[in-house]
This record gives sequence, C-alpha cells and structure tokens, in this order.
Amino acid sequence: MTVNAIFITGTAGSGKSLLTSRLLQWYRENDAYPIALNLDPGVVSLPYDPDVDVRDFIDIATMMETYGLGPNGSLVMASDMIATKMDEIQKEVDGLNPDYIIVDTPGQIELFAFRASGPYFVANMHADNKATVFVFDGVLVSSPINFVSISLLASAVRLRLKTAQINVLTKRDLVNDKLKVILDWASSHTELEKALEIEKDAEYSLLSKELARALSRGGFASGLIALSSVTRNGIVNLGAALARTLNLGEDN
Repeated sequence: MTVNAIFITGTAGSGKSLLTSRLLQWYRENDAYPIALNLDPGVVSLPYDPDVDVRDFIDIATMMETYGLGPNGSLVMASDMIATKMDEIQKEVDGLNPDYIIVDTPGQIELFAFRASGPYFVANMHADNKATVFVFDGVLVSSPINFVSISLLASAVRLRLKTAQINVLTKRDLVNDKLKVILDWASSHTELEKALEIEKDAEYSLLSKELARALSRGGFASGLIALSSVTRNGIVNLGAALARTLNLGEDN
C-alpha cells in the first residue's frame, strides 16, 4: 500500500486547520483512509479530531512552568522538540496504516519551516510520496504587494522543505470581487507588474516587481487553486492536483 504525506503550511490565520478538515472529508468520501496529524503544540482547538496529536507528547503549559518561559519562548522550545518526538509520532502513524497523512503544521510558519526541526521532520517522516500545500490567505493577498510578499514566503518554504508544492488560495468566497484579478497575478507576472505599477509607494512597487520577476525566472511562480473551505468550492481541483503530484495522476 502506498502512503502519501501532505504537509499543510501557510501563515497564521490563513485556514490551514480548516483545509485539513476538508481534505480529510474529501478523501473519506473518495474511499481512501486519511488521518490527521496535528503538529501545532500551541493550538487550543481544532475543527477536526486529530488521529495523532503532538500535544500528547509536548505540553506547553508544563514547559512554561518548568523552564520559566513565556508563551513565545515555550512555542519556540516546543517546536524544536517536535523532532525529538519523531519516532513516537511515527509509531502512532504507522499503527493506523493510513493511505494519506494530512499534517497540520504550526500556526507560526517560521517555527516550522525556518528552524531545524521542521525540515528534519518532513525529510524523515516515513511516506512513499510527499507534497506540501502552501495556503495563500485570500484576504491577505488581495493587494499586489502583499501577493508578492506571500509568494516570496511560499517559495522560501518550498526551498526549506524540499518537496513538491501546491499553492492554494483560501477564503475565495470572501474575495469574489477580486478573485479573477488575484488568479491573473498568479498565472502571469506581466499582469502582476501592471498592478504593481499603479501602487502609490513607488519604492516598494519597484522592489516588488523585481522580486516577482526573480520568482518567475527561477521557476517558483506558479498558479493558484482557489478554494473555499466553507462551501468546499475548489476541493475537487485540489484533489486532482494532489493526485498528479503524489501519484503521477493515479489516485489510489
């Protein structure tokens, strides 16, 4: 049996956990056996019941009391400890024998992607195929400069995690009036540059255009799959993209 791991990444509040719950539902409806692995040690509540939960191995409150840390310091320490719990987490995952492991990464993307534990976890997790989904917050990227900034972050995450990456625009139902424009920016750097040219801040507009060109030349610029986790509009397109990426188009 083939095991596929999907790492859900993105900025805080972009909708990673809700997307995780929708992917669980999607795969179950398509006769697969997915499980959810929560890797956020600081999350209070989730819109799904995790099958494997890092909070069973790392307790933020205990760490704060034991080491005299504040909330931020304890989150940094907890994120670094994820790698040390790799074997225990893997044992629980293996015991469930899933088709798909949907990994909900920490809300603060920098704690996962830009410290050593995150890339280590991705590289060493047992799975036949791996892919990253980077979540673009539709509301956040509705301005061209913000779009370039998040695109740069998505590219940095791809470089750090070294896996195939699919970019998803969430909250499409909240940006219906700008949806076509945002998708045009994602598919055409010339359209993005046109939008940047009318920005009031000339200095940052110029910097953003240079960054957009660099991403395009380097092959990091790619289209977006627009999705609403509320209505599930777009989930079929994401499922198809994941099938192509993970299984060369043959969804198990």
